[in-house]
Amino acid sequence: MKLQRNGRSKALAIGAMALVSSLSLAACGSDNNNTTSASGGSSGSSSAAAINCGKPGALIAAGSTAQGNAIDLWKTTFGAACSGTTVNYGGVGSGAGIQQFTQGKVQFAGSDSALKPAEVDATKAVCTGGQGIDLPMVGGLISLVYNIEGVDNLVLDGPTAAKIFDSQITKWNDPAIAALNPGAKLPDADIQSFHRSDDSGTTDNLTHYFAKASSGAWSYPASKTWAGKGGQSANGSAGVSAQVKQVKNSIGYVELSYAQTNSLKSAAINTGASKPVAATTENAANTFAKAKIAGTGSDLALSLDYATKDEGSYPLVLVTYEIVCDKGNKADTLDTLKAFLTYTASDSGQKAIGEKGYVPLPKELTDKVNAVIPTLA
Repeated sequence: MKLQRNGRSKALAIGAMALVSSLSLAACGSDNNNTTSASGGSSGSSSAAAINCGKPGALIAAGSTAQGNAIDLWKTTFGAACSGTTVNYGGVGSGAGIQQFTQGKVQFAGSDSALKPAEVDATKAVCTGGQGIDLPMVGGLISLVYNIEGVDNLVLDGPTAAKIFDSQITKWNDPAIAALNPGAKLPDADIQSFHRSDDSGTTDNLTHYFAKASSGAWSYPASKTWAGKGGQSANGSAGVSAQVKQVKNSIGYVELSYAQTNSLKSAAINTGASKPVAATTENAANTFAKAKIAGTGSDLALSLDYATKDEGSYPLVLVTYEIVCDKGNKADTLDTLKAFLTYTASDSGQKAIGEKGYVPLPKELTDKVNAVIPTLA
């Protein structure tokens, strides 16, 4: 399966502005079939697509901070094209987003990890006659971002990264790091590691990677809640990015778009392939191309290979799911919800976030998402 590629990071701001300014605006009335066209793209390229606005309404959502930049772009485009419609998204972390969903406070939640069985059971209280399902919408990769003076091309592997984040390795010139970076001028300095303070799907994906690829160095179960020893905490991807940017000799983990926005360097990963794999959307796309559906029925949760050793496949990937009710959605916002999700899963919606450092999902997968959306009730 062939995935679209992201643009250069320097064109991101221009691309986002072009995406909005190039809209052919038309007011969307109450007619469900009312559409307007929008174009997405940057660096002189665009592809027109019609947005079915549905009925005007206000969507309230919350969750993953990893997808925050994607949602910001989508809601701006959708709101500008569809008069009278707004999307309000709170980046509170995946755990808090799911909690708000199960409390009936939001129409959808964003989570970087699929619903657990207990969470599915909890959704049944608000999804009358149905339950919460996972719709993969935002593909991304987790960057191990660092701030080490004089080091531009850091390489880490699963065991070494796990030991760094668990305070088993505390100096940048540790022999294990030096062995992965021959010739690098690693400082004799203490490592300042940063992790998420909030329950986070990004943490969940990182610790799944550690569980699969650290050769036992990570002794904790994969979880949204941070369990490693030592280090300092920060709230959200934005908080971790800000700390790494400010603190010398630091390391953290964030979704790639935050690394790009903050001009942070990302470590390459030694997976056992012939050469280290850089943290690029192209390399993450190679991993997504082999993802399999693990959910059943209309639930499209994915199984990701965190331990891949395939050439050019970056292992530290994540997918953000939009969590909705398969049945029992609020009637007054259901039409708007379907319209917004249809846009985000469209070719133009995926292309737009691809130009902001995300990984457009394979068309084979978005086709499955687009088949589920009309069935929501």
